[in-house]
Amino acid sequence: MSSSVKEVVRKRIALTGNEAAAWAMKQINPDVVAAYPITPQTEIMQIFADYVADGEVDTELVTVESEHSAMSACIGSEAAGARTMTATSSQGLALMWEMLYIAAGLRLPIVMPMVNRALSSPINIHCDHSDSMGARDTGWIQLYAENAQEVYDNVIQAIRIAEHPDLLLPVMINLDGFIISHALEPVEAFTNEEVRAFIGKHKPAYSLLDVDNPITVGALDLTDYYFEHKRSEVEPMLHATDVIEQVAADFAQKFGRRYELFDEYWMEGADFAIVVLGSTAGTAKVVVDELRNRGIRAGLIKLRVFRPFPHKQLADVLSGLKAVAVMDRSEGMAGMGGPVFHEVRSALYDYEPRPAIVNYVYGLGGRDITLNHINTVYEDLMDISRNGKHAKGRTTVGDLVTYLGVRE
Repeated sequence: MSSSVKEVVRKRIALTGNEAAAWAMKQINPDVVAAYPITPQTEIMQIFADYVADGEVDTELVTVESEHSAMSACIGSEAAGARTMTATSSQGLALMWEMLYIAAGLRLPIVMPMVNRALSSPINIHCDHSDSMGARDTGWIQLYAENAQEVYDNVIQAIRIAEHPDLLLPVMINLDGFIISHALEPVEAFTNEEVRAFIGKHKPAYSLLDVDNPITVGALDLTDYYFEHKRSEVEPMLHATDVIEQVAADFAQKFGRRYELFDEYWMEGADFAIVVLGSTAGTAKVVVDELRNRGIRAGLIKLRVFRPFPHKQLADVLSGLKAVAVMDRSEGMAGMGGPVFHEVRSALYDYEPRPAIVNYVYGLGGRDITLNHINTVYEDLMDISRNGKHAKGRTTVGDLVTYLGVRE
């Protein structure tokens, strides 16, 4: 999408995930954007740069020499009181590692679309979640999108979430590389005026430029206070689900689309279910529909919010099932399954009765996940429900972890 696309008024238009993210950023009109290109995110910043060049936003666009520098510039900008955004992917996120912790530790509400792509080695430009899962404990709120519409809506909501005075935390909006970022889909976009009225004016908690109220940023913090400061950083994250739900409720009232911490699909009366992130949920819904038409009580949970992890809400929904499969598009490297599996299994630990819980690692490096693959998972869950065992013929580790679709 070029900058020649004119303003839309509550109109469905065809946008890729990258275009949807850039369009939302244009409507937000941030004060500063600092960025560096990396596939498959490059297009977001390329499109946004067109908006800057054509005078469609008032943003100061800072082109830097690396992703580390991009996040460094964002930290300085937001600390000075400017509404600040960026975007990245994969190795770019990894190069930001040090600065991600600093952004969160300084309680800076930076918002960043993050296009999921496998981390090297070997080099791969296609989708998995190894990048965002590697950053899951940096103190950033993490939202995941199933399609371009959710990318657009999540970016807009992320501003309100990040800048909420009870949080002041950075937010990462994750979208599957190429599968969402480069796929053209219908998106209902709002007017600039509607979006800007919803997000409101930026009201920074402090500014480095406020010479009448000086503050210290980046001070040395050793054994005397470091622990307390990290604990204070955790506290808003513990209450972030309340803010996310409130922003979602306001979004629904304003725009008519409702978002939750996670979506329940055919969960009423379900015997077993899959838990999944991102675009794979769309594939899984097709299989669930087919199974339900055959009288098989299958369900699906699509996680939208991964950090903070909605452990109690999720466990309340899953605890009464017979079997649950958690699908991870990243590998835990001998950690007894992938990171989403760890969280779900831990959330259910104290519940009695609790379902049998198994893990499926899939789609690494962009490997396709098909309807047949998803059917295989539900067949396994039916077997587990009947006799407590996996179906035979899978590549498994300790009967808990299955590598779905791998050649071995």
